[in-house]
Order: sequence, then structure tokens, then C-alpha cells
Amino acid sequence: MMSNDGFTTSGLRRLREVLARHVDSGRIPGLVALVSRGGRTHVEALGTMRHDGGAPMRRDTIFRMASTSKPVSIAAAMVLLDECRLRLDDVVDPWLPELAGRQVLRRIDGELDDTVPARRPITVRDVLTSTFGLGMDMTALGTPILNAVFERGLTPNLPTEVPEQDEWMRRLGELPLMHQPGEQWQYQISSDLVGVLVSRVSGQSFEEFLRERIFEPLGMADTGFHVPAGQLDRLPTLYAPDPQSGEFQAWDEPEGGRWSKPPAFQGGGGGLVSTADDYHAYFRMLLNGGIHNGRRILSRPAVELMTTNRLTPEQNAARTALARNAVHISFGQGQQGGWGIGMAVRTYRGDYAPIGQFGWDGGSGTSAYADPATQVTGILLTQVGYTVPSPAHLMNDFWTTVYQAIED
Repeated sequence: MMSNDGFTTSGLRRLREVLARHVDSGRIPGLVALVSRGGRTHVEALGTMRHDGGAPMRRDTIFRMASTSKPVSIAAAMVLLDECRLRLDDVVDPWLPELAGRQVLRRIDGELDDTVPARRPITVRDVLTSTFGLGMDMTALGTPILNAVFERGLTPNLPTEVPEQDEWMRRLGELPLMHQPGEQWQYQISSDLVGVLVSRVSGQSFEEFLRERIFEPLGMADTGFHVPAGQLDRLPTLYAPDPQSGEFQAWDEPEGGRWSKPPAFQGGGGGLVSTADDYHAYFRMLLNGGIHNGRRILSRPAVELMTTNRLTPEQNAARTALARNAVHISFGQGQQGGWGIGMAVRTYRGDYAPIGQFGWDGGSGTSAYADPATQVTGILLTQVGYTVPSPAHLMNDFWTTVYQAIED
């Protein structure tokens, strides 16, 4: 079969057919998919910006990256580590005084005042590795601590708006931890906390620092925490279909929507908008050991640290149990096993992707991974949220076909 510099022609044809099947089904209005290996990049833009038609998807369509923000926003903290402006085992109290002198719940479902003192202070390492003691634990929904997290607007897009970062920190500081510092991997809140840490250490806003040190050097011109007014026609409507009927419901419109103006809080956990090509530049830089077009963005050891599993077997067991036992809620996502810094790292062969693949998915229908073993980078972007299984099914089929398309 004819080679396409790393992908077979027949493999890429099948990839297009499989993606088109999802769009033709009516469940995915449109998508942009990018795969690269070696010097070749292949892009498919299929379908439309709205579920009822409208403008076609284009290669430069801007998407809400949701949790696929995490692997990119973490790079800001790695720059500070490279420059010795942060150390992994520094106590965070000088920059995040709101988190000094923590109390820890005796039990995860206990009342907020049923606590013991933390055994030690929180460190930079705890924050960067999502083990500082607070997070979105889907097995603990309905507990006093998670109810308090939601009520205070500490996670995005729930009933309460997320406040600006100093007020966000003040509210965070009112809560006890769910686990002792360093003990348990937990999702989401740490990724937003990293942004506050970077902002306070650097004296810049999180977005300014990211733009100066990551986005501009990589040519990521369309990546940020909102879409400028003149570019809103490039942002599709984001849908959260009804879980029962599958009927399309607009969760966020471009005009006047959540991303149409700068947010009060620049959330590294899920706030970025971006394009397939911008994300490709970032993940190729990681695969290239921190260098982009001859310019060093991150040190090789920083990249290796981010993209290597660093959870202990005990921490990994909890994360794996969460992924496998919540499969009916997550539609199968999150089962890679390990976690590095800001992203998942595959620690066992559970599907078509090899061990060592790194990246993450987003609840708005986004997926971005790269893997050193095959040198493949893949980015899949759509505008359908995880209220229904269709974006997860699309992602699964995307990765299944990408790995079959590799020229051996």
C-alpha cells in the first residue's frame, strides 16, 4: 500500500470514513481531526458549526477545550520550575497563604467541622500533581464537602459563577481538605490552583504568562481564555444533548456566551479555547523534548517529568477504580492508568494505544494525545458535551482507526 510518510493511504481513508459515519448519524454536528507522524500532518474537517446546519467546520475552527486545557496550562508551572522560581518541595504558604494551616476531614462524607490537623503543609509538588487534598471526586457527590465546593463556585459552570482568583482562594481557604496532602490523586481543583500559583509567583495574570512563555513562542495565536469579538464566527455552538432523548440543547452560544468576554477567573482546568493546529504545535513540542522550530520552550527533563506516571500504586489504584467503576458515567474515558503532571500517562495496554501515550480529553468533546513510541500526535475536536455517549464513541473510534493507519 502507498505510504503517506507514516500513515497508509488506506488507513487514512478508513479514518475519514469512520469520522464521517459519526457526522452522518446526526449525533455529531461537526468535527476537526488532525493526525501527524514524522513530517506529515493530515486534517479532516467534517460537518457544520450548528446541529441544524450553518457554516461548515474548518481547519481553523476554535473550540472550547474543557479539560483538554489541563495538559497545556500546566506548562506555565514547568517554566517556573525550569527557572528555579519554584521548587517541587517548596511549601506553598508564601504564595498561597490561604492554604496554610489546613484541617483535614476525618472521613470523606463527614461534616465540615469534623476534622484533624494536616500532618504537613501543602507543597508545590502536591499542587502540580493533583494530590494537594481537594478535588472533584465523583464517588463523593452529595457529601457536605463537595456540596460546599459547588456552592462556593470553586469549579466551573455550576450554579455559582467562578469568582476572580483572590476571592476564589479566600473561598477555597474556608474548606477543610478531603485527604491529607500528598495522599490521594484528585481531579480538577489543582489544575485551577496551578494558575493562581503561577500568577502570584510571576506577578502576571495566568493568561499573560502563558501567552508570553508558551502560546506566542509556539505560534498558538488562537489559544486563550476567551474568543475576541471579531473571531466569534469561528466558534461553534456547544451542545449538551438531553441524556434521555438525545435532543440537542445549546449549552453555550458564541455570541454573548461564556467565552465571548474575558472571564473573571482564568481556569487552567478547563478554560482554554484553541484550534487543532495550535494544540498540534504544543504536543509536537512535547514529543520533540521541549523544542519547537529550533527554539527551546521547556527543558527535556521538564517534559519527561510531565509525561511520566508519578502516581504510587496506591494512588493509581484509586484513580483506576474511579475510571473503571464510573464507566457508565464517563462512557469509558479516563482508563489510561497513570497521571504525570497535568495529564494522563498510559501505564498499561488497555486498548490500541501504546504504553507511554500522554494527553487528556475534555467534556466538551475534545481529545489530544501524543505518544513517543510511534511518534503519533492526534487531536479530535467537536462541539458535543459528555451528557451523552456520542463524543466518547467518536473519540474511541478515532483512536482505534488512527493506530491502525500507522505504516509499520
